[in-house]
Parts: sequence; structure tokens; C-alpha cells
Amino acid sequence: MSANARLALFFLPFALMVAALGYWNINNPEEIEPTTLVTDKNDIDFFAQGTHTIQFDETGALNYELTSPSIEHTQNDDITVLLEPELLLYRGSDLPWNISSKRSLVSPEGTEVELIDNVRIARTDEKGRPVILSTEQLTYVPETEYAHTKLAVKIEAANGITTGVGMQTYLNESKMHLLSNVRGRHEVR
Repeated sequence: MSANARLALFFLPFALMVAALGYWNINNPEEIEPTTLVTDKNDIDFFAQGTHTIQFDETGALNYELTSPSIEHTQNDDITVLLEPELLLYRGSDLPWNISSKRSLVSPEGTEVELIDNVRIARTDEKGRPVILSTEQLTYVPETEYAHTKLAVKIEAANGITTGVGMQTYLNESKMHLLSNVRGRHEVR
């Protein structure tokens, strides 16, 4: 299922709620007081609190779980802001990637997700060894499961710590490429 379809399914309940409220207001015109409405171009047109979304792939396997205490959508730029999002990205596996940040911005159509402040990507492999990637900003492309940043990155693994500046990662292939100033401290076992 494409990222656009997943995003559409995620926002469908909100759209139905807005449509129902609009229908109710049209059918009850005597209860509406005429006013002059001045809107800000970035007015929030809908929000949700305490969200938890689960999506399955076409075979019925768990694809992802997304939780956020607060979601806001701005009308003018069609940007969705999630506060403290936590994404468990399973992709049909029992060992999910856990992606979190203080906030994230989802682009129109859900083509890119900008993770901002205390970005953390963690995963435990089949042998129980954790890998934790941390940075302050990361752009994630759901369609290709590609993520990148130009900022400092720290990768903590069972056998050491690696740091660098700039990174490209392909979550579906479990590959991470640090782009410059790469330093590492590794223990040989």
C-alpha cells in the first residue's frame, strides 16, 4: 500500500468528522449567528489528541503502529504536526524499528516526514543486540523507507559507538551511510 493511501486511511476518520459537523451546521442555519470571520493563513483546521494508529499490510501482517499525544493540521500549507510521535515500523518483521522525536512535520500527501529534536531510531536484532541512532533532525521518506540528515549523528551498537556528520540510511535494507567526520570506538569480542 502506498504512503499516500496509508495517509489517506489515517486521516479518513477526521475528514468524516469534519464533513458531519459541516452537514449539521448547514441543516441548522437558524442556530448560526452571522459574524465576520477573519482567518489566519495557517489556522489549524483539525486536531486530535491521544492518537494511536495501527496499519496492516496487504497480507495482514502488522506494518506499523503510530502514537502521538497531539496532532494538528494547518489549512494553508497542508502540514500535519505531531508532538512526541513514536512509530514502531514492523514491515512484516517481529523486530520493529522504533522511531521517535519531540515533534515531526508531515508534508502534504505524506511524502516526507521531518523529525525534529531528540530524534531516535532504535532496533534490536535477532541476537538481542540493540542499535540506537540519534540526531537532532532527520527527514524520512515513507514510500522508500529512506532517511537522511546533514547534522551530527551518533550510532550506539553492541560493539561500540560511531559518530559522524550527515547520514543516509535505508531502513528496509538496514544500511546506514555516514557522510563525513566519521569517528568510532569499537570493542573486539
